[in-house]
Amino acid sequence: MKKPMERASGLIVAAGASRRMGFDKITARLAGRPVLAWSLAAFEACEAIGPSVLVCPGSRREEFEAIAAPFAKFRWVVPGGTARAESVLNGLSALETFSPRLVAVHDAARPLVTPALIWAVVAAASDCGSSVAAEPVSDTLHRAGHTGLLAETVSRDRLWAMQTPQVAGYSVLRTANEFESAAGNAPTDEISALIRAGLRPQPVAHDGWNFKVTYPRDIALAEAVLALRKSPE
Repeated sequence: MKKPMERASGLIVAAGASRRMGFDKITARLAGRPVLAWSLAAFEACEAIGPSVLVCPGSRREEFEAIAAPFAKFRWVVPGGTARAESVLNGLSALETFSPRLVAVHDAARPLVTPALIWAVVAAASDCGSSVAAEPVSDTLHRAGHTGLLAETVSRDRLWAMQTPQVAGYSVLRTANEFESAAGNAPTDEISALIRAGLRPQPVAHDGWNFKVTYPRDIALAEAVLALRKSPE
């Protein structure tokens, strides 16, 4: 496998509130270890990733430091902010002394990410400046009106569902998130901020599982995927 032109620092965001889950999904057990540990392990094993940072809830820093301890690349565990942009900025500040050119931002709630997928997205960003793991939209989409009833069909042509990791240059990520934070915006991912900043990220399609653990049922599905990966061909 050809290596990307340069490595990226990892920035895993684990500071969310898990409101839809009903319990803390990031530390929930998944096939014998915390959900978060699966992402940490994938970044640790990826040759495209260098020194990295984990962003966690400020009140639980020691707990998250213990989870990250076995993974040598995660040199910093820092508290998150009240919004995603603030959390990412805290992580970028921790990476400042290392001065990485590229940063790979990843949601800890996506435990099925693989070293190969991380490598592919970093390689794409090395070529075109910014990139994201993504999946072409295949479902039929309809928009509801103010009454909650379906009122408009939305074309899925050229629509992509965003995943993570999302990779871009350190400087542009910092500038874009500083703008979002100062403007009081609440982007749900870095690609939203980068597009508003004028960038045109490259989507990296893949045929593996990389869904976000959002509801309790997703834990069981993720365990099934992990078991399938372990099974012989």
